[in-house]
Amino acid sequence: MNNSTASQILRRRTFAIISHPDAGKTTLTEKFLLFGGQIQVAGAVKSNKIRKTATSDWMDIEKQRGISVSTSVMEFDYLPPSAAEGDTPYKVNILDTPGHQDFAEDTYRTLTAVDSAIIVVDSAKGVEAQTRKLMEVCRMRNTPVIIFVNKMDREGRDPFELLDELEEELQIKVRPLSWPINQGAKFKGVYNIYESALNLFTPDKQRVTEKYSIDINTSDLDDHIGEDDASRLRDDLEMIEGIYPTIADTVGERTDNGTISGGGYHTAEVAPVFFGSALNNFGVQELLDCFVEIAPPPRPTKALERMVQPEEEKFSGFIFKITANIDPNHRSCIAFCKVCSGKFVRNQPYLHIGLGKTVRFSSPTQFLAQRKSTIEEAWAGDIVGLPDNGIFKIGDTLTEGEQLHFRGLPSFSPEMFKYIENDDPMKSKQFQKGLEQLMNEGVAQLFVNQFNGRRIVGTVGQLQFEVIQYRLENEYNAKCRWEPVHLHKACWIESDNEAELENFKKRKYQYMAKDKDGRDVFLADSGYVLSMAQQDFEHIKFHFTSEF
Repeated sequence: MNNSTASQILRRRTFAIISHPDAGKTTLTEKFLLFGGQIQVAGAVKSNKIRKTATSDWMDIEKQRGISVSTSVMEFDYLPPSAAEGDTPYKVNILDTPGHQDFAEDTYRTLTAVDSAIIVVDSAKGVEAQTRKLMEVCRMRNTPVIIFVNKMDREGRDPFELLDELEEELQIKVRPLSWPINQGAKFKGVYNIYESALNLFTPDKQRVTEKYSIDINTSDLDDHIGEDDASRLRDDLEMIEGIYPTIADTVGERTDNGTISGGGYHTAEVAPVFFGSALNNFGVQELLDCFVEIAPPPRPTKALERMVQPEEEKFSGFIFKITANIDPNHRSCIAFCKVCSGKFVRNQPYLHIGLGKTVRFSSPTQFLAQRKSTIEEAWAGDIVGLPDNGIFKIGDTLTEGEQLHFRGLPSFSPEMFKYIENDDPMKSKQFQKGLEQLMNEGVAQLFVNQFNGRRIVGTVGQLQFEVIQYRLENEYNAKCRWEPVHLHKACWIESDNEAELENFKKRKYQYMAKDKDGRDVFLADSGYVLSMAQQDFEHIKFHFTSEF
């Protein structure tokens, strides 16, 4: 591996921002873009005074409801203010994910494509249901996490109480790297433990605040924040040093190639914690500066055949998400490809493992949510947009010729079902096309009942039905109608015993369906029916995720 490849890979930072709805993920993403110089004025998700909507929420439905519905990808170069002249900037790739559990599948898939994550927690509400679930996914994959406690400018809970809750609920050790001075109306700022600097708070939603380097044992501190707060801060810091892991154990040591590794953060045992207010731009830059310094560069990816190292010469990558209609004037789909190793080059022939044939891409793109620009090359750790004319499925692999299969992008068994019918017979072509593109995108799952040939859409949550209906109408000009169907669970079935499988299909004829890849699916109408079927047919395997 030559030096330029190594330096390109080491400057990459690819991460997802995850949390429960309304903790402030999209606002934090906006502020990162502001510091990266990508946008001049930060937008807000919902606000009366700030006229601009958030960059990463570009769909109409996202602007109307003030929520994120789909993961969006943004990238920028960032050089911390403390860097020396002539240093190469870091290349930051952010994936802003939806928080609502109805879109959890999209978020789970996104987590397979990142090297680390930032979890946003609301200081008043603490750890919520969705935060817990997402943390489990991170734990399964050993993804390092940093926690950002947001909304410190509102009345919230005691910081020590919050830290205890984080440790207990997320089952991970924590270490504060910054510490708040009061909160709510009395919020005075944050002491940055990692850099030993004091940042004083002046609320401003569009600009950046000032900071002072201060020795906390001198009277300087009292002049800035008052005696009571100063003595309390000194006590708190002493307590932190006594209770929590040391900074060196958390963050690790700097290695020969300039990256930092070997700490509890990198092995996903300890989570560094930062405090701030994303909407007021406060504590965000400290988080970003520390993050680019300590976050891991691209990590090895596990394929079925072997571990794929990012420094390898040859390109490999997988598709983790497909989005239709980023540009409403063209019915185009874009497949998001995570580069796992080597270097991706425009117009090079690559092997598409699923189809077994060679493909070339003349216009691979790079993103800032909806704006995109064509690129010539991309390195391990980057996310590339490939124009998709129906050749990709989620989980497909691209290589320079080697047979590799990347796993871990499941579809979960849906829990809500409705029949979908075309409401306008004149528009049946648009309806077909829209439904097919939305299902390939992984918004929901489509089953065709073998008994009456009707289409059933299965989702994880109610909100997805509304999104499908809205997008069919606005993007494809087709109307759909939902009809109720009473089902408990859908599960994929397979068996080595052909005779028993045939017998099962005959006996359960009216409950059998096919998914979009033509696999057999059993639609059980109650939990009792499902458990009886599992008892009666011992040689049939029932799967609740589509990856088996």
